[in-house]
Amino acid sequence: MEEGYIYYPGCTLKTKASDYEDSAMKVMEKLGEPLVEMDDWYCCGAVQSLSEDDIMHQIAPIRTMCCAQEQGEKEVLTLCDMCYNVLKQANERMKENEDDLETMNEFLTEDPDYEGEVEVHHLLEILEDMEDEIEENVENPLEDLTVAPYYGCMLLRPDEVAIAETEDPQIMENLLDLLGVDVLDNPKRTECCGSYHTVNRSEIVEKRVEDLVSHAVDQGAEAMVLSCPLCHFNLDHNQRRTEFEIPIFYITELMAIAFGLDINMENHEVDPTSLLKEKNLEE
Repeated sequence: MEEGYIYYPGCTLKTKASDYEDSAMKVMEKLGEPLVEMDDWYCCGAVQSLSEDDIMHQIAPIRTMCCAQEQGEKEVLTLCDMCYNVLKQANERMKENEDDLETMNEFLTEDPDYEGEVEVHHLLEILEDMEDEIEENVENPLEDLTVAPYYGCMLLRPDEVAIAETEDPQIMENLLDLLGVDVLDNPKRTECCGSYHTVNRSEIVEKRVEDLVSHAVDQGAEAMVLSCPLCHFNLDHNQRRTEFEIPIFYITELMAIAFGLDINMENHEVDPTSLLKEKNLEE
C-alpha cells in the first residue's frame, strides 16, 4: 500500500462502535494517512487465552496476520483496545516461539504459512508520532472543555504489549493538549472498568463505573475520553444506573471536532450534543 495504514476493524467497530470508526477514518484522512480496511479479516477471538498450551485459541488472531501477509503488508493497525491486545499477544507469541509457530502453521492448512513478520499497532501509537500534523489541522481549539482521560487495561497490560508506561501513560494527555483541551490528571485512568463482567456480573461493572465517573466529576471533568469500545460501552451505558451523566468521547471524536469535521455520534447513551453546544463546538 502506497500511503496510509492497513486497518483491522474487528467486530465492534462495525456495530456498537461505528462512531469510533467514522471519526477515526475521517481524522486519519485529514492527516494524510488514510485507513484502508483489510481485504479479508476474522474476529480476533475477543479474549486472549491465558493457557500456555492452548494453541487453538491463537488461530483466529493469527489467521488475520496471514491475511495481512497475503496482502503484502508488514503492519496492521487496530482501533479497538481489546483487538489490539489479543492480536499483539498472539503475534508476539508466534514471533518468540518457533515451536508454536510451526504448530500454528500445521493447523492453518488452508492458509499460507505465517512467517511472523507482521507488526501490530494501535492507532494511538501512530497518532503519537504525528503531533506536528495534528497541531496544524486544529481549526476549533477545545479550550473550554475539561476532560479526564481514561486508558483502562488492554493498552497497558501485560507489560510486553503496553503502548506506554504502564503506571503513567501520557499519550492521550499529549494528544489532548494539542487540541487545546483542559486535561485533568486522572489517577484512576488505568483502572479496570469491569470489562466483560458486563455480560453476567453487571453489579461489578456498575460499581466500577460509579467509582471511575464520580472521581472524574469530583475533579471537575465535564467528559471522559478513551479509545476502547468495551470501556466506552460500560462507562456510557452504565451511567444510567448512577447519579452521573457526563459524555464519554472516543479520542478521535474530539480530534474530529477540533479539526472541523462532520462525524456521527449516534451510539452515545449520554448525548454529548448539549455539552458541545454549550462550548460553542456544535451549532
